[in-house]
Amino acid sequence: MILAITAIALLVAMAMTLLRAILGPSIFDRILAANAFGTKIVLFLGVYGFLTERPDFLDIALLYALINFITTLAILRFFESGVLFVKSDEESN
Repeated sequence: MILAITAIALLVAMAMTLLRAILGPSIFDRILAANAFGTKIVLFLGVYGFLTERPDFLDIALLYALINFITTLAILRFFESGVLFVKSDEESN
């Protein structure tokens, strides 16, 4: 029962975070909200795995957390410098 209430609360929090990602005043607020949304998805996957008694959802949640982290870093780097990959001096010769 408590896990079902937790899942509903996470869905409400995800909706509020998604709204913040859409209406954020700056691009960095939107990126932060998208990262928070990804974190809430990871939590929801863990709760859903416990609700359905399928522990393999925890592996999926961990993989999604890694993808969420790397994607957030790549997007922030792109908005900071304008490029994702910088050529080193050795590659330009």
